[in-house]
Amino acid sequence: MTFSKKGLAGAAGLAVATVVAWWAWLGHDRTYQTDAKGVQSGPYTTAQVAFCVITLVVLVAVAVRFLEVHPLLAAGTMSLSFTAAWTVDAAAQDGSGLFVIGGVLVLLGCAVGSSLVAFLADLARGERAFTR
Repeated sequence: MTFSKKGLAGAAGLAVATVVAWWAWLGHDRTYQTDAKGVQSGPYTTAQVAFCVITLVVLVAVAVRFLEVHPLLAAGTMSLSFTAAWTVDAAAQDGSGLFVIGGVLVLLGCAVGSSLVAFLADLARGERAFTR
């Protein structure tokens, strides 16, 4: 498996864009919500997470389809970048150490989701990265 210079540059851009997407949608929110029954949730709302996921889907699809980033490289880059950003923020706020479990779950979710989208974007591109 070889990576083109354009693909490597695209992967670097994907890493930066992933961290920016995390910060834009989730990174600066520390507010918890309380519903009418007094149940507290947060700090993220469903809409924030949904829009973050949509943004990440678009980023990985564009990286694979148009920037020639190999699907495995794109999925790994996005998963590690997003998880690193989330974990650094969570570790700074959590005194219990449970952020480690959350970090593992975030990594697994990102890896599965970004791999699926990267594979589909590669199929849409026509020239399969897995056959190169």
